[in-house]
Amino acid sequence: MNRTPGRDLTSGPSSHSADAIFRGVTVAAGGTIVALIALIAVVLVMQALPSIMADQVNFLTSSEWNTSDPDNMRFGILDLLKVTVLSSVFALFLAVPVAIGIATFLVQYAPPRLSRTLSALIDLLAAVPSIIYGMWGLIVLGPLITPFAVWLNENLGWLFLFSDGNVSISGGGTIFTAGIVLAIMILPIITSMSRETIRQTPPLHQEAALALGATKWEKIRMTCFPYAKSGIVAGSMLALGRALGETVAVLIILRAASAPGSLSLFDGGFTFASKIASGAAEFNQPLPTGAYIAAGLVLFILTFIVNLVARSVAGGKVNG
Repeated sequence: MNRTPGRDLTSGPSSHSADAIFRGVTVAAGGTIVALIALIAVVLVMQALPSIMADQVNFLTSSEWNTSDPDNMRFGILDLLKVTVLSSVFALFLAVPVAIGIATFLVQYAPPRLSRTLSALIDLLAAVPSIIYGMWGLIVLGPLITPFAVWLNENLGWLFLFSDGNVSISGGGTIFTAGIVLAIMILPIITSMSRETIRQTPPLHQEAALALGATKWEKIRMTCFPYAKSGIVAGSMLALGRALGETVAVLIILRAASAPGSLSLFDGGFTFASKIASGAAEFNQPLPTGAYIAAGLVLFILTFIVNLVARSVAGGKVNG
């Protein structure tokens, strides 16, 4: 019986033209993103440079911030950098173990119906407005954890993280409280990415571990966690970037405490984002505006570095 040969859809002029068009569209889309990021960086530098040149103190090492007099500009980012990094890293330190534990429970231990319900509830945390987190942190959480903060200060005050600050006089409006609130805010990001990467662990790998006599915990530790490392790292760094840029919640909480004198979790002050938000009234003059843009430029660079490190670490894990 004669058969009519089927048409090869992967060859021919039309196929090559479609591939060329698709390649051009994707390259243009990628190039647009790169161009936008470069353009943002250029605009930030151009807007910030006049103010930095007019600054009367060292921009990188000074803790002063007085931009009310354009003829005597005095602003530095040292305190902003301390508060931003300390609150974000503390939040990451709290959130990562909890998120990995939740993700492991949802994938490996919880019944399917309970897993779906809890996953939806955790994901809903990301939908809560940040201003609600800020109000809850200052009014409810801060006073609630103040006795614990005092205990840490009295018993572990020799460690710089728990040294004297505003622990007993600020109503809990400290980096300690802000870090806990930030940890709750970034928990859905880390949990979601960890959950999905753990779930993608090949079943044959898990069955092989069990066949060799591994317990369920040993199976998770030896197969699921190594396979999910890239997703966990990527999720953690994405969450760190989210914490670095958080504005309203941190502004509400930290305004109750004074600026940092050390690296204590019981200090207050401003992060880069909250400082920029608090100075919106000064945005009608070029030099004061440029000072805040300079702070935004540092935050832009800091976030870019975090994402670059996350990309390299996650890529290394995948390739390894």
